[in-house]
Amino acid sequence: MKYLLRDVLLYVHLIGFALLLGGALAQYLTGRLRINAAMLWGVVVQLVTGIALAAPLPRHGAQPDHVKVAVKAVLAILIAIMVWVPRKRETVNRGHYIGIVAMTAITAGVAVFWH
Repeated sequence: MKYLLRDVLLYVHLIGFALLLGGALAQYLTGRLRINAAMLWGVVVQLVTGIALAAPLPRHGAQPDHVKVAVKAVLAILIAIMVWVPRKRETVNRGHYIGIVAMTAITAGVAVFWH
């Protein structure tokens, strides 16, 4: 029970990831590269829950690696800027768009593989 808040935050964080990456891939498949609502909501959910997950809540096991948290925070802020700034444009540069997708995947990789 004491880990319930942390588990709920992690679950919502994963939903944000799914929104961001899924929204980007779905939009990419349409052939029209633009920032859609799923990507915007995904990045907001990711930032809010990521900040909450970095808070000193009861954890399963060891304390968090502060370097890992800092790397994920920098990546999350960069992704948020890359999504937020061109949100009203009709199209986004292909390299910029692929950068959003790649950085999102890299951030997930950092979370999973960095122990």
